[in-house]
Amino acid sequence: MSSDAPTTDAPTATGFPVSVADNPVVVEAVRRLDALGDPRLGATLVRCLDDTLRTTIKRLPDGSAFVLTGDIPAMWLRDSTVQLAPYLALLADDVDLQELVVAVLRRQYDQIRSDPYANAFNATASGAAHDQADLCTDPWVWEEKYEVDSLAFPLQLAQRFWRATGRTDHLGDAYAETCRTVIAHWRLEQDHAGRSEYRFVRKDVPPTDTLAEDGAGTAVGITGMTWSGFRPSDDACVYGYNVPANLTAASVLDGVATIAREVLGDPALAVDAESLAAELRAGVEAHGLVDVERDPDGPRGAGIARVLAYEVDGLGGVLATDDANMPSLLSLPITADIPADDPRYLATRAFVLSAANPTWYSGSAADGIGSPHTPVDHIWPIAIAVEGLTSDDPDERLARLRTLVDTDAGTGAMHESFHKDDPTEYTRPWFSWANSMYAELALDVVGLGTRFLWDRR
Repeated sequence: MSSDAPTTDAPTATGFPVSVADNPVVVEAVRRLDALGDPRLGATLVRCLDDTLRTTIKRLPDGSAFVLTGDIPAMWLRDSTVQLAPYLALLADDVDLQELVVAVLRRQYDQIRSDPYANAFNATASGAAHDQADLCTDPWVWEEKYEVDSLAFPLQLAQRFWRATGRTDHLGDAYAETCRTVIAHWRLEQDHAGRSEYRFVRKDVPPTDTLAEDGAGTAVGITGMTWSGFRPSDDACVYGYNVPANLTAASVLDGVATIAREVLGDPALAVDAESLAAELRAGVEAHGLVDVERDPDGPRGAGIARVLAYEVDGLGGVLATDDANMPSLLSLPITADIPADDPRYLATRAFVLSAANPTWYSGSAADGIGSPHTPVDHIWPIAIAVEGLTSDDPDERLARLRTLVDTDAGTGAMHESFHKDDPTEYTRPWFSWANSMYAELALDVVGLGTRFLWDRR
């Protein structure tokens, strides 16, 4: 067992729910999971949901809520969004849980507007940081690794909370200002070389933990896409345009446009969001596709497939792979609202779930996608959950859920990654995002997840 992050004692939640064991949706989900013949499935669902509420949520003096990622004493914009995702299916009869989501959104809006380049923040202006030598000196910022998804995911949470509850009190001035901040920022980073002053330099670290060219990142051309310094894994991009992040951003902008018209009465914001979304998608169409060799042992045999690239630079550099962290190519139906039966997605999915993808591993314990962020031959539970959530095959979804409980090393919790042949060799014993992904898949398997939420309303 290993861990690549410092540990800290977690705060106890105050003023927010600390358990959803009695939530009607959870009770029914456990009943259905127990009927599948494995008591671990339902027990792990409750444990994962309650662990996030009890150990990662902290009410702040201004009434907003701070969400620890797990064993790192900071709040990630991306992680905190996905940590709350399974609770969207539980909100109908739980006003306290709704208030928790609104409190987290308030904190996220403030964080984005204060520094749209930062990926992780402190609960107070403590000056704590992953590396005190980083260029960013803002005492609220834990780390300033710029990632497109850090801005996209909170706006996605706001949209999905609105759809789940019909509430609009979280879609006021702060939301509108945050949307304008994000749009302006993504537009600026469409011309990273010509307009951006962002730099990230970290000395005496692996190349994945800093940016080349004195912190500016490797060269890119103008493509219509928006630039990102780092991937959702917090590793530096090889090429500056992360395709799944751009497609996720475009989908989020669609939602901003809808809310701008239907809730805010702001047609100018709607047009601005729609225009940028179109530019991002056009950039992907023009630069984000690649021909790859199909896995000869796959269902379609050897040959060439046209798939979405993971990263490109607009100058001819293309990286054909995927990463376990979301947004990923595999996760596009979840993160970017791309239909799971879209032919291009299916071709891309077949590639990333095969030996042709350098981050895909197959072992005696499991097969799945890993990440350069963790050791070779390590599979991520997040990616296993995403594989299940993006499948239309009920048997495959259940098989992926069983894989997750079979590879938890007897801990009853999900880890960051585990060795493909030995689940007791894992990274990060406490990783709340992975726990939430298990919960999302468990609810989905029994027809009670967000995939089915709109049918229940």
